[in-house]
Amino acid sequence: MQSIRAQPPPAFHRPYSLSRRSHHQSAASLCDDGADCTDDGGVSVRDDIGALLRVMPPDIRGLLEEHPQRSSLVEIVLDLGRRPEARFAGQRAESLREEEVTLEELEAAASSLGDFGGDNRAGIAGTLHRFSAIRNRRGKVVGLTCRVGRVVSGHVELIRDFLFADSSSVLFLGAPGVGKTTVIRELARVLADEGRQRVVVLDTSNEIGGDGDVPHPALGGARRMQVPSLEAQHLTMIQAVQNHMPQVIIVDEVGTEEEALACRTIAERGVRLIATAHGRTLADLLKNPTLVDLVGGIQSVTLGDDEARSRGTQKSVLERQGSATFPTLIELRDRNTWLVHDTELSVDALLAGRLPVVEVRSRDATSQKVVISAAQFDVGGQFADSARASQAPLPPPLATSAAPRKGRKGR
Repeated sequence: MQSIRAQPPPAFHRPYSLSRRSHHQSAASLCDDGADCTDDGGVSVRDDIGALLRVMPPDIRGLLEEHPQRSSLVEIVLDLGRRPEARFAGQRAESLREEEVTLEELEAAASSLGDFGGDNRAGIAGTLHRFSAIRNRRGKVVGLTCRVGRVVSGHVELIRDFLFADSSSVLFLGAPGVGKTTVIRELARVLADEGRQRVVVLDTSNEIGGDGDVPHPALGGARRMQVPSLEAQHLTMIQAVQNHMPQVIIVDEVGTEEEALACRTIAERGVRLIATAHGRTLADLLKNPTLVDLVGGIQSVTLGDDEARSRGTQKSVLERQGSATFPTLIELRDRNTWLVHDTELSVDALLAGRLPVVEVRSRDATSQKVVISAAQFDVGGQFADSARASQAPLPPPLATSAAPRKGRKGR
C-alpha cells in the first residue's frame, strides 16, 4: 500500500444513553433456571460451568468449584503426561495440581461427552461448552481443550441504534477469544424475539446453539441448522436461503473462498447476512486473498498521465473492485470496545493511502451509557481520538430515522 495520510473526519452520532429495560428482561429469562448469573457493567452473564466441571477428574472439579476466579475461567487444558492447567481471562495459565494427567482420566472425560465430529469437537447437550480433542496417530485422544461457554446478554446494546434501522449485512472481525461467537448468538436472539424476524443460524460445530438437536435457549426464537462438516458450510448457507425463506442468516467463522462466494450470493438475494471472520483489523483483511472479496475485493488500475498527476499518485494504483458484501464491518478490539467501519469508505481510503475515520463505540464504566466518538483509524491496529480536534457538529442518533447512514446500503 501507499503511504498513509489523514482523511478529514466525517460527522458521527452523538453519544447516547440506552434504556436497559429490554436488556434486563431478556437476561432474566436466561437466568431463571438456577444457573449462576452475574450483571457486570451492563452485561449479564449466565454461567453453566457446573456441567463442564462434572466432566473433570474429581480433584480438579473440587478445586475449580471453590476457585476465587471461577467466574473468569476461560478453558481447562488436559494433556497426557502433563499437569492440568486452567486459563483465566487476562491472566497466565495456572497449574491445578502436581500430578500429571493420566490416560484413564482422559478416556473418562471423553466418554462422558457427545460424539466428536470430523473437526474433533464435542459438547454437552443443553450447554454451550466446547471440548476439542488432540489425537495421536492411531486416533486415540491424548489431549482435551475444555472451553467454557457462557450466555452473555448486553453487548448488542453497543449497536442497537442501527441494528433495526439499517438492514445491511454486518461482518464482525476480531482475534480468537475476543467474543465474536458470543455477540452473534445474542444478535440471533434479539433479531428473532425483539425484531420478529425470520432468523436462521448456521451452526458448524454446535458452538452457537450448543450440543444436541434442541438449540440452546440463548438463541431465542431463531432457528438453527446444523452443518455436518466444515467443507459443507457454504452449501448449507445456500440451502438455508432456498429452503427456509430467512430474512437474516447468521454464520460463524467465514474462512474459505467458497464461503465468501456464498456470502455474496446470499447478500445479492436480499437476505441480511451477519457473520464473523478472524483478523485483527480491516487493513489485515485487505491482505487476505481468501476473504478480501467480502469487503469489495482489490484490483490494480492503470491511470493516464493526467489522471495520475491530478491524484498525485503513481500510474498503477489499487482500487476497490466492486461493492462490499458487508456494507458494515465491526472490529472487536475487546468485549466493550468496538470500531464500526463504513466498509466501502474505509477500504477506499486505505487503498488511496488515507487514514479512514471510524466510530469507536464503548461503554462508560460508571454510567453504563454507550459512548460513540470519531477516531482516526491506524493500520497498525491503534486509533486516536479525533472528535475533539474536528469539533464537527454531530447529527441525531440513527434510531430516530429509518434511513441508513451515508455510505451504508440496505440489502
